[in-house]
Amino acid sequence: MENLIRLGAALGIFGIMVSWEAIKPRRAQQVSRRQRWPVNLGFALLNMVLMRLTIGGLAYTSAVVAAEHGFGLLNIWRVSTGFSIIMTLLILDFAIYGQHILMHKWPILWRLHKIHHTDLEFDATTAVRFHPLEIVISMFYKAVCIVLIGGNPAAIIVFEIILNGAATFNHSNVRISDKVDKILRWLVITPDMHRIHHSAEAIETDSNYGFSISCWDRLCKTYTAEPKHSQTTMHIGLSAYRKQDDLGFMQCLRIPFKAQANVKDNGQIS
Repeated sequence: MENLIRLGAALGIFGIMVSWEAIKPRRAQQVSRRQRWPVNLGFALLNMVLMRLTIGGLAYTSAVVAAEHGFGLLNIWRVSTGFSIIMTLLILDFAIYGQHILMHKWPILWRLHKIHHTDLEFDATTAVRFHPLEIVISMFYKAVCIVLIGGNPAAIIVFEIILNGAATFNHSNVRISDKVDKILRWLVITPDMHRIHHSAEAIETDSNYGFSISCWDRLCKTYTAEPKHSQTTMHIGLSAYRKQDDLGFMQCLRIPFKAQANVKDNGQIS
């Protein structure tokens, strides 16, 4: 049931954002959906099947086991249900922010995460462009965090829905007025804010790591307000991967295992 709830929410949000992109896009895309979507959606399908057949329910199961055995801080302290839910959501949100930084800073993890950044455009499907090994590592990381904090089981379901929904929203190629965007940024990650993280400028890629709540980037001083180039002209992706013909599904799947895969691969594009 938990998986069905998550899947239904994810598909619903994806449908909304894709429709919004078609009606009111932020950027004119130079690389067509026909070229990119088979790769991005291919990763989505592979990862969904992989999780379904293996450890897809690990996060929720970890919370249930922790609750039954009294593991984790929130279970040891026996706090109220409301407080437990709020703290679970906040702590896990910060944990994912920290994980994202590690994915960029630790070379062996960057080998996997760079697949996400090889997309030459930026839209809702970019949110699901992840190497399956990164998905597996992320699930185990979340499970460990959940056990340590004694995450509330109900909050885990909510968190997974927020995780998927926020990623789809903040990767979307949708136009939001500058005034509304500036207001939203004080609370959540907007597409314009996260697009900067996908910039081909290295200093911009190494910023705006948050996925849901924007405060972590501000508090930890990893926030970049505006890109060097405008939102509509900035280059997306990595400088070492500029040819769409070299970014097919199988090519991307093999990238982490190539000798040069641990190189940062992005810099200034003239």
